[in-house]
Amino acid sequence: MEIGVISTASIARKAFVPAVAASEHTVGAIASRDGDRARAVADEYSIPRHHASYEALLEDEGIDAVYVPLPNALHAEWTRKAADAGLDVLCEKPLAADAEEARAAVEHCRERGVTLMEGFMYRYHPRTERAVELAREELEDVHSVSATFKFPLGDDPDDVRLSSELAGGSLMDVGCYAVSAARLFLGEPRAAFATAHDSRGAGVDTDLAGVLEFEDGSSARVASGFDSRLVQRYRVEGENGWIEVEDAFDAPTEEPTEFAYRIDGREGVETFDPIDQFRLEIEEFASCAASGRSPRTDGSEAIATMRVIDALAESARKNEVVALE
Repeated sequence: MEIGVISTASIARKAFVPAVAASEHTVGAIASRDGDRARAVADEYSIPRHHASYEALLEDEGIDAVYVPLPNALHAEWTRKAADAGLDVLCEKPLAADAEEARAAVEHCRERGVTLMEGFMYRYHPRTERAVELAREELEDVHSVSATFKFPLGDDPDDVRLSSELAGGSLMDVGCYAVSAARLFLGEPRAAFATAHDSRGAGVDTDLAGVLEFEDGSSARVASGFDSRLVQRYRVEGENGWIEVEDAFDAPTEEPTEFAYRIDGREGVETFDPIDQFRLEIEEFASCAASGRSPRTDGSEAIATMRVIDALAESARKNEVVALE
């Protein structure tokens, strides 16, 4: 597969492009609205072609698919445009600014017969797959999940993650991982409650804490933030034990990872060899595109996650519990 990259964003340069280079696939072109920027990045990463507009990249006949790491508010728009060009799409999380926009983008891709994957790379790490397997097979009555992703954003007031117009905020940027993990182990919640704080006066949350309630009485606590030290973890609890994962979402690529557990009085740690979860995500995307198989993080998953994010955001605005239909 030859992939075109829409944007020279940091995640594209530092994670995605190197991961493609380590796979059997290639980045054939990259685009920026700044032609000089596109050329410089293409030269640095030995990308054959560069374009001074996103539209030009979509017209590049050499590419089979696109990767969309634009600001959140632009994800759905360029996903739809890529689908119109007949290109499969790997879009960074979250797929859209809200669930309604996500539904429209998913339907658009379905009608045009292209593969759509949302870029929750941690879902493709063997550690995540094993944690899900262990919870399913050995934990009894899983009733609680706590998931947190916080990091120090820095002081740049122009950071797109602080822009309300670009669908910024900690919930959208990293809280989506916590929501994804809660859904992964507990399913779909029936109600959400959240509180949020805007420490920068930017019009977006820079810290959010939420509770999700489920039909069977289980619950999840999710948290995100831009003003704390780096913490990214989740813990799954059942009647007979727990599983806890540190460095859970942005896992290191060059050192082993692990998770700890205590089940039926048996304590242990499972360790996993170093691996690039972005490369695994890319390989799965290419495989799904070639076979027509639906990705693990497909459009339906994107919509479901976005519904929960919408409910948490609404709850924080209204300071009341929000039911999910």
